Amino acid sequence: MRLDFEALGAAEAYRWMVATVTPRPIAWVSTRSAEGIDNLAPFSFFQIVCDEPPTLMISIGARPDGGEKDTLRNLRERGELVIQLVSAAHAEAMNATSGAFPHGVSEFERCGIAPVPAERVAVARVADAAVAFECRLASILPYPAESPNHHIVFAEVLLAHIDDGVLADGRHADPAALDLVARLGGSGYATTRDRFSLKRPG
Repeated sequence: MRLDFEALGAAEAYRWMVATVTPRPIAWVSTRSAEGIDNLAPFSFFQIVCDEPPTLMISIGARPDGGEKDTLRNLRERGELVIQLVSAAHAEAMNATSGAFPHGVSEFERCGIAPVPAERVAVARVADAAVAFECRLASILPYPAESPNHHIVFAEVLLAHIDDGVLADGRHADPAALDLVARLGGSGYATTRDRFSLKRPG
């Protein structure tokens, strides 16, 4: 099969990309609005982009009606966020927070997810998340520049909370204990349970 992406519509291009660029880690992002409402939403366009300073990247698309998602609006207003990783035990809760809730509704409250205050940023975090990165906004890049339909968010990590139960030796995270889920195409998800190792060439 040969796909000419210049000839594909946006929906079909999206379908092929998310079905092939897999598995994608999920950023479960909490932010707080100027009015103090805590928001929680998952994003699978997510990755590490830099280690000095430690920086994570999330790409946030528009709402179906073209408007900005609450996560992006809150980041513009307050410049702070917490990025949680999603363990298999949280898969259903994470999925529930992906619903199209009206502006001003807290997914923590609506979906029954327990929050605790973050330490370095004025944002709630998921109380029992295995990993949570407290971050400050570094920059927001509209893309494409001429007619943006996504905004690429760069978030500098200030502090991480890592559950002691996922540590293999007190210093390293055990992938089996983390039991993270990742996004596939359509409604599909994968876990990190199956793994293998390769040594890099000298």
